[in-house]
Amino acid sequence: QVQLVESGGGLVQPGGFLRLSCAASGLTLDSYGIGWFRQAPGKEREGVSYIRFSEGYEYYADFAKGRFAVFRDSAKNTVYLRMNVLKPEDTAVYYCAAGPDCDAHPAVCMATMRRYWMTRGYWGQGTQVTVSS
Repeated sequence: QVQLVESGGGLVQPGGFLRLSCAASGLTLDSYGIGWFRQAPGKEREGVSYIRFSEGYEYYADFAKGRFAVFRDSAKNTVYLRMNVLKPEDTAVYYCAAGPDCDAHPAVCMATMRRYWMTRGYWGQGTQVTVSS
């Protein structure tokens, strides 16, 4: 059975950093488009990033540019989201997702994954990130 498991969330002070992990089983992450998303209570779900490993292309939402970065460890079949200079507004549950490679612009691919949310592709259960002093 395909399974994605996020980990690495927790409580961090503003300006701090966290590295989230998305470990996959039952599928090879290198063969999929990988998205990171987040959702905070009372707020709309939003895309964080989208990466196509086959192209080495990374796309980030405006709020993530310059602060967040996606890495992979193919040997461990794990993808990471490094988050720097965290802000209180980054507080949310963060999810990773895997879907077939998308032929459209990466921003469109991320938007499509967001629209379908849990109904398409493969999704983890999320990990809580809380940024507070």
